[in-house]
Amino acid sequence: MKVKRLPVDTGLSGWNGILPPPGAPDELTAPITADWLVIGGGFAGLSAVRRLSLLHPDARIVLLEAGRIGQGPAGRNTGFMIDLPHHLTSEGYGGQMERDRQDAAANRAAIEFAAEMAADFGLSAEAFARPGKINAAASERGHRHNLDYAQHLTRMGEAHEMLDAAQMRDITGTDYYQGGLFTPGAGLIQPALYVRSIAGGLKSNRVSLYENAPVTHLSRGRDWTARTRHGSVTAPRVIMAVNGHANSFGHFTGRLMHIHLYASMTRALTPGECARLGGDARWGLTPADPMGSTVRRISGTGGDRIIVRNRFTYDAAMQVSDARVARMARDHDKSFAARFPMLAGVEMEFRWSGRLCLSRNSVPALGEVDEGLYSACCQNGLGVAKGTLHGMLMADLASGVGSDLLNAVLDQPPPSRLPPEPFASVGANAMLRWSEYKAGREL
Repeated sequence: MKVKRLPVDTGLSGWNGILPPPGAPDELTAPITADWLVIGGGFAGLSAVRRLSLLHPDARIVLLEAGRIGQGPAGRNTGFMIDLPHHLTSEGYGGQMERDRQDAAANRAAIEFAAEMAADFGLSAEAFARPGKINAAASERGHRHNLDYAQHLTRMGEAHEMLDAAQMRDITGTDYYQGGLFTPGAGLIQPALYVRSIAGGLKSNRVSLYENAPVTHLSRGRDWTARTRHGSVTAPRVIMAVNGHANSFGHFTGRLMHIHLYASMTRALTPGECARLGGDARWGLTPADPMGSTVRRISGTGGDRIIVRNRFTYDAAMQVSDARVARMARDHDKSFAARFPMLAGVEMEFRWSGRLCLSRNSVPALGEVDEGLYSACCQNGLGVAKGTLHGMLMADLASGVGSDLLNAVLDQPPPSRLPPEPFASVGANAMLRWSEYKAGREL
């Protein structure tokens, strides 16, 4: 079967741009065989390789990544490894109580798995840390969202703390926010550094990661064979960790929603600018309204910088133009200027888009989709935690390793069908524009 389309990522992600250039990639230039093949070098693919390497210490494992590790969607993420319910399609993030409890348990299992990888591979606190996160409210509407969500967390028995405007100013340096809702369990990563470091730690004489190796054909004879431009891999079992590009491989057709988000990162702040800003050197804010602006401040490799992410578009073709990124960047500049007037004149150095995948009924695209072919796709906007979770669990499923966690995650319906095009795109984009308009000052 010919793969219908290959990944296209628009703009240079600042997360990758501030890192030293990677070394020369291992490239596939001949036909090879393996015991296991993983397609996709993001959170799900790397976690699947890690789990397989633990379960099958003598197996030959191959991962194929279409571009460079850290260049694709995983390296374009804003880096929140969220443990609690975080439904992007819900105004207050929460959902049904029992499902949210199961989600939190599953997300925490993923965070523990990531923490073990980080410890084993010697990742720095810049690459992976667990400081918790803040839902930031910039308006009365956002504050009400936070209060409602806090009540939901109380009913769940989850720890949280409401922050007032003065506390938010002490943390962020800006008086833009009316308040915040702190939850202690989330992780924060530098996403490109994280995936590049995990990939480096996984490589061994039995685990091979080939970059610049997009799969152009995937077919099954006695075993599966994935062809790339310059080689091929034949293996009896394959884990497909390509998120929305499951559609490109002919699976879950008409069931996955392809969303682009947009982000900008400042140049490095000068010492004087850092002093004018004040606040902590590192923090992460998700918006109280899901359609608002996610904001992070980082310090370390590449200096002190601020990242702003907002705007959503539905793009069935799974790619956007440079002109689209430039248009969205104007909104980033407005959001940055409103929040940080003390940093007037600080330019954005990097602008980029990133893909995520949702289903209409907020469930993943998991399981054995053909004999020996397993899908770890559709993370519904929680790419770091859910990608990690789905990769490790599909490795378990393919290996015949059962658990209550695996059963709970698999005990969900399949992604529901979408309306046909162009109705899906028109309807989704209209809903996104209305939701962004309602977000108001949160944007």
